[in-house]
Amino acid sequence: MKLNIKSAKAYLLREDFQDPAVAAWFLETWWKRTMHTKLDPTKKVARMLRTHKPLIMNWSEAKGSLSSGAVEGLNLKAKLTMRKSFGFRSTESLKIALYHTPGNLPDPPGTHGFR
Repeated sequence: MKLNIKSAKAYLLREDFQDPAVAAWFLETWWKRTMHTKLDPTKKVARMLRTHKPLIMNWSEAKGSLSSGAVEGLNLKAKLTMRKSFGFRSTESLKIALYHTPGNLPDPPGTHGFR
């Protein structure tokens, strides 16, 4: 079996996020280490994480006391709505369906139903 060095490096960099106790220090050192690699996709993730660092730190400070159930439920409804609207010809119809389905809003007049 041939070991892909880039995959192994990327896996180890991902595994480093498992300890939230030292999140701020670790996120910064992880970012610096990642930016010194030649892994462009991983660098892109590192830049995105650095941009969202305040939000990541909020999660770390909450120590897992917040539930992501509401977000997961909304995500599930959005995916279901997109599956149901597969035959629509425009993204505008999909956008209307996404706005109306989670809030149980009445359907706008048109030729297609959203539910």
